Formats: sequence, structure tokens, C-alpha cells
Amino acid sequence: MNVLGIINFEDNTASIDGLGDYRPVPAISFLGRYRIVDFILSNMTNSGINNIQVYCKEKPRNLFEHLGDGKKYNVNSKRGKLRILYGEKSFASPVYNTDIANFVLNMQYIESDPNPYVIIAPSYFVYSFDFTDAFKQHLDSKADITVLYKTTDDAKTSFLGCDTLTMNKNRRVTKIEKNRGNKKNCSISMEAYIMDKKLFIDLVNRAAEISSLFWFKDIIADILKEYKVYGYGVRGYVACVNSLSEYFRINMDLRDRDELNSLFLRDWPIYTQTNDSCPTRFTETAHATGSIIANGCLIEGEVEGSIIGRNVTIREGAIVKDSIIMTDAYIGKGAVLDHVIVDKYAIVHHVKKLEGTDDNPVYVKRRDRI
Repeated sequence: MNVLGIINFEDNTASIDGLGDYRPVPAISFLGRYRIVDFILSNMTNSGINNIQVYCKEKPRNLFEHLGDGKKYNVNSKRGKLRILYGEKSFASPVYNTDIANFVLNMQYIESDPNPYVIIAPSYFVYSFDFTDAFKQHLDSKADITVLYKTTDDAKTSFLGCDTLTMNKNRRVTKIEKNRGNKKNCSISMEAYIMDKKLFIDLVNRAAEISSLFWFKDIIADILKEYKVYGYGVRGYVACVNSLSEYFRINMDLRDRDELNSLFLRDWPIYTQTNDSCPTRFTETAHATGSIIANGCLIEGEVEGSIIGRNVTIREGAIVKDSIIMTDAYIGKGAVLDHVIVDKYAIVHHVKKLEGTDDNPVYVKRRDRI
């Protein structure tokens, strides 16, 4: 496709407490093996988009290390390029660190790209999707802007804080509002937009003139009467990782094989940074059920319904239930973890029991020793 792919970052209403203190949301571990950004980046490369810009709000080091030069993501280095971009200046306040501000600061890279169209999509939505048909519909419909949306009957508990779309019978968007959990059925905006690159640049500049606090989705809401904005419905699995509780819920939901298969589609690979660690070892005292366990682990204790990252050690007598244990964490003998998120390199040894809930999981911070 003759399209520039722009992977945007989350707005200030999204906050992954704890995990977001050490890395940007796109670089947060997902399902023990992936990072959140892997899904949208794989969607773009699988759709034939070769020139991709990944925007990072803050703490770019982890994202640089994970993405590298893009070869792991099947980016065609001869025809395309992967750029990681961020605002190379300090902001007076975090509220000024908007996507519009970052687009303006990196406008030279947008303007110099030879592709006449852009697809802008955020990294904190998780789904598998071929943009080809949506791009074709955008051209055929002669829409100014096409926005992807997901219809849900679970809006009271999921997608809270996301935008909702009101559309007429022709799927033209007439109103954009916040999902406050007041309605069960909603069309959730996935904040993924297809448009002419010149229009994108014009809207960025217009938003910057209106308000220093404007985000790109704010200018979209402002121009609904002026431009033809049409919706494109996305089927299949869609989730939005915009809070710690949602991060926990989404990972736990994907333990179900049917849910997992609706995200990981046949002939649609999700690329990530690979790791050559050895297979996981299960000793005679180990017992594991209903879990996703990555390579390189040593399991001596019990694991039930949990997500276990690479190179995790779970000692004999330990019980890990309905929890997320990230790379290189250590769970000592006799420790009992229930609804817990343990960040990378943390050691749980002296405290023998940690127990959270679905809505409020216990978080053990990175490199902590408890």
C-alpha cells in the first residue's frame, strides 16, 4: 500500500500504574512473550505498509531496545524504514506532551515521506487486522477520513475512557463522546484513522493553532460537520490496555483458548523480539494447569491460570495462581501469590502471601525484593 503508517501513543487518560513507571505503554510485556506495540506493528507490516513511524511519549530506551531496526517485524529495509520518534524537547507539564505536539516536532519526517496516504493507529489497542480492505473502502467511498471501530455489548465494564462513535445509517460519524460506562452497547473508536497525508498535516497544524492541549482525536471530533468521516467496523478480538486492571483482565481473558485463537490468526504472524533461551524445565514437584509459560523458566512449584514470562524461577512449595510473573522474576519457596503482577527482576521471598482481586491486583515493582 502507498501508505505511511503512524503508530501513535496513548493519551493522558490511559495510565498503567506501576508498569508505566519504568517503560512506555507500548513496551509493556504482554502474554509473557510479546510487547503491546507488537500487535499494531505486525498488523501494519502484514498489510504491506513498509514505512512506519512509531511515536513514544516518554522513556524511549525500552522501546528502542525492543524494536531495533525493525527487521524482526518484517519491515522491508530496501523499500521502507522504521523510525522511532519522540519530542526531543522538555515540556512545561506532562499535559503538553500530546501527539499533536510530537507530530509538529517531527513534521519534517512526515512531509518527506513519499506516500500520499497515512494510517494513524495507537499502540495500546490489541487486535489482529488487515488494513487492506479498510483502505480500499476508504478510497471507494471517497471519504475524507475513515475511522476503525469495534461494536461491543460490554461497554459498562470494558473500554472505559475510550471514545464512542455515533453514526447514521450510512456509517457517517456524527458525534464522538467518552465511554463513561453508562451504556452497555457502544461503537468504540479504535482511534485508527485512514486519510490523505496532506489532510493529516493540515489537521495537525490546525489542532496546534486551536489549543496546545489538543490531541489528534480532538481535532477529529471538531471537524465532523466539515469533513466526511466514516466508520469501518472491525470484527474479532479487540482490547484496549489503558489501565492496570484492564491490563490484568485482558491477559487473564486470553488464557482461554478460544479467546487466544481469535487474536492469533492463522497466516497472520505477530512478530516480536525473539529469545534463544532454553525450554522451560518442570521438576517432579512442579504442577502447572491453564497457564501460558514462556521459555527459560524453572518451575518447581504450582502454577495455575497464570502468565509466566521468560526465565522465571518458581521454587518448590510456591503457589502462583491467576497471576502475571514477568521476565527474570524469582518466586521463593512457600510463597503464595493470588491475583498478583510481579514486574521484571523482582524477588518474592520473605513475604509468604500476596493476594489481590480481579479489579485490584497486587503489583510488585521492578527489581523489588520482598
